[in-house]
This record gives sequence, C-alpha cells and structure tokens, in this order.
Amino acid sequence: MSHLASLIREFGLAFVFLNVFVEQAGAPVPAYPTLILAGAFLAGSTHSTGVVIAVAALGAAAADTIWYVTGRRYGARVLKTLCRISLSPDSCVRQTESIFTRWGPASMIVAKFIPGFASVSTALAGIVHMRYWTFLLFDAIGAALWAGVAIALGSLFRDAIDDVVATLASLGKYGLVLVVAALLAYVLAKWWQRMLFLRQLRMDRISVDELHALMSQQQRKLIVDVRSPAMQALTGRIPGARTVELANLAAAFAGSPVDDEVIVYCSCPNDASAVKVAKALRALGFKRVRPLAGGIDAWIAAGLDVESV
Repeated sequence: MSHLASLIREFGLAFVFLNVFVEQAGAPVPAYPTLILAGAFLAGSTHSTGVVIAVAALGAAAADTIWYVTGRRYGARVLKTLCRISLSPDSCVRQTESIFTRWGPASMIVAKFIPGFASVSTALAGIVHMRYWTFLLFDAIGAALWAGVAIALGSLFRDAIDDVVATLASLGKYGLVLVVAALLAYVLAKWWQRMLFLRQLRMDRISVDELHALMSQQQRKLIVDVRSPAMQALTGRIPGARTVELANLAAAFAGSPVDDEVIVYCSCPNDASAVKVAKALRALGFKRVRPLAGGIDAWIAAGLDVESV
C-alpha cells in the first residue's frame, strides 16, 4: 500500500484515472484501494474532492463507452468476451440481463456496486441500442456515486490510512511483499471461484446438428429459451421454443411429462444459465435434459431459422 500511496502522490489524478479506466475495461486490477488512498492524500489537500471524483468518473465513463460502442457494433457476442477476460463467474450475464431488463437505464446507477454487473451492463446498453446520451448520463451518475463513496471513506479515515501506510513503509520490502501477497490472494480467490463454477458446468450437451435433426424428424421434445425477453427480441429464438422465468421454474413446468426430452439454451459463456436450468429441471424429476452446445449463437451461426418474438 505504501508503494500505491507513492504512485498516487507522484502521479496524482493521472494515476487515479488510469487505474479506474483499466479496472472498468475488464482487467482484474481493483481501483477501490486507489480511490480510498486518493481520498486520503489528494481530496481536500492538493485537489478538491469534486475534482478527484470527476476524474475517477471520467476514467470509468471512458472505459464504459468502449464497451457500449463494442456492444452496439458486435451485439451479444461481446458478452462472451467480457466473461472470458473477467474472473467473475459466467452467470453474471443472465443476472445482468434480468436486472437491466427490470430497471433499464436506472440500473446503471448502482451497477458498479454489484460484482460482475458493471462491464456487462454497459455492453448491454449498446446491444439494446440505448441512446448514447441516456447511457452516458446514468453511467456518469453511477460512476460518480461509486467513486465518491470510496473517496469519502479515504477522506474520513485519513489519519488511520496514514498510520497504515507509515507502518508498511517502515517494513520496507516486507511491506511490498504483504501488498503483493494480498493482491495475489485476491486474484487466486477469484480464479478458484471460477474453477469451481466451471466444474459445476460439466454436463452432456446436444449439438446444433443433433437438435435440428430431431426437429426435422418431429420427435417430441420441449425446447426452452432461458434468456431475458430483451435478448430474445434482439436475436429471435429457435422455432417452437418456450420462455420460462427462472424464479418460477416449477410452476412453468407443472404438468409437463417428466419423460419428455428437454433442450435448454441461452447465449451466455459456457452455456452457464442453460446448465443451471437443466440441473434444476433434473432436480424436479425430468430425466432427459440437455443444454444446447453454443446456445442461440451456435444455432444462428449454422444458418438455421429463428422465429421473431
């Protein structure tokens, strides 16, 4: 922390902007420690608190704009990229879709306080073609609030932070080792969380070709789209697929024969949401449940028809 404090003292607002920008761009480099230290060493002394908050919010908005433009240009494919570079579990996509669909632009005010939500929500704003100035307004409010909390904490506990930094500085290289060890522990914890999540995703899948063949043979099956209504409206869905609310899964399948084959698909990395629903259906007694490998993206890439929602 003493080295981080030195960087903040030496480079000031430029370092704050860069750290926030890199984190919001998707790198696992936490910016909150920097913001707290900036509140302790910069806000109210070398710069006004408002200026420090504004610079941090500008860094966040710059990174978020990149994801917005990328989502607008490349569509839902960008969500998979986001979860590949993130250490957060892949389920963030479905969770973000639900929150974003329910609250719309206002959800971005609290986005940065929810793990795994910030980058995905900004990409979703572009994917659904939200007006840029609407996006920027709510995103900037959320970024200022997120940065302001950290900076206020740093300013409030300035004396205590000074003591911690002084203690680490007195430890010399051992202080640096402690800081590096803490950062490494954070990254390893996130990595282990992801490994556990990926282990849960191991399940037999059905390929696009297999599903298309079954549909051509008119074999009895139930196809379930677990994506949010907003995402279904963007891409369409597999012909004959039904939509279910994850919170009302048991009610949605009440009366359905448990011996029927059920195919579940989504548009998230590793078919995460589809696998979760498939396991929930198995717990409800359904014997033949398989996620569609690659989800709706693989279906569309194969040149197969979709129906409009």
